Amino acid sequence: MSKGRGSAAMNMVIVISLLCLMVLAKSTNAETYTVGGPKGWTFGIKKWPNGKSFVAGDVLDFGYNPKMHNVVLVDQTGYDKCKTPEGSKVFRTGSDQIELVKGDNYFICNLPGHCQSGMKIYINAA
Repeated sequence: MSKGRGSAAMNMVIVISLLCLMVLAKSTNAETYTVGGPKGWTFGIKKWPNGKSFVAGDVLDFGYNPKMHNVVLVDQTGYDKCKTPEGSKVFRTGSDQIELVKGDNYFICNLPGHCQSGMKIYINAA
């Protein structure tokens, strides 16, 4: 009987090891994107994600002057209406790195008039 228990324990160790390797492999395949390219996070950036393929775990690097802009993680309503829902995460460092989650990811600058001037992006990560 003890041989059977040892085999089950060994199988469990193998399964856990494989799961850990899968997690590590996923994180090493993540890409980092500089939002807006050389211009950074600025006005008229709404179309920047077009033509790019994003996956969960990819990192967006938002570079901007923190005295002039911010980055707010919002929901679809916040994005569509350029409003910051209560409890939204606001980034203000000027060099924010944000990891994409699977599905919809919405970002705006919530300073007056900025989102309305196209300072917002939507990304659907696979």
